Amino acid sequence: MSVRVLVIPEDSFNNGYILKPLVDAVLADAGKSLAKTMILSNPRLRGYDHALKAIREDLPERYGFWDLWIFFPDADRAKPDAMRALETDLQAKGISLVCCPAQPETEIYCCAAYPKALGVPWEAARRHPRLKEEIFRPLLNRYGDRNRVGEGRGLLMEMALKNLPRFYRLCPEIKILRDRVGSHFAMDSLQ
Repeated sequence: MSVRVLVIPEDSFNNGYILKPLVDAVLADAGKSLAKTMILSNPRLRGYDHALKAIREDLPERYGFWDLWIFFPDADRAKPDAMRALETDLQAKGISLVCCPAQPETEIYCCAAYPKALGVPWEAARRHPRLKEEIFRPLLNRYGDRNRVGEGRGLLMEMALKNLPRFYRLCPEIKILRDRVGSHFAMDSLQ
């Protein structure tokens, strides 16, 4: 049986090109290669606060029947206690939500394609307060493709995901996500 997974970024405009291949790879690795994933674009979310409001108030009526929601906020504001509370709140509404804060933000996943080309050590990139502007943008300019939709973000993700075990080592929150998704569907099949 195929499952449907709603992927909720803080902003779908560019993050969708990163998150779609990432979530597809995670789902396949968790045994759900036939899962249908959709990047939330309606409503188009604009930042963390807008995303939280939509998840709590607007999305349950429209997307509550989907099998799993995955929320990818930037880690600067998505504190562990707040994410657990959000998951619990949605569970009370009958919605399975897994939060996966990107450390420091979603663009780090593209950077995993070329970690030695970042100009800083990997762990410094994962803590960098201006990752998108100072590390990711030069990498995208160098290895992306301005003629492609998303300027080559999908191309970078394709490269980053070629070695999934290495990707999990570089971005351990994604390994945790994979394990949580696998557990969710394993529990679901027991019910």
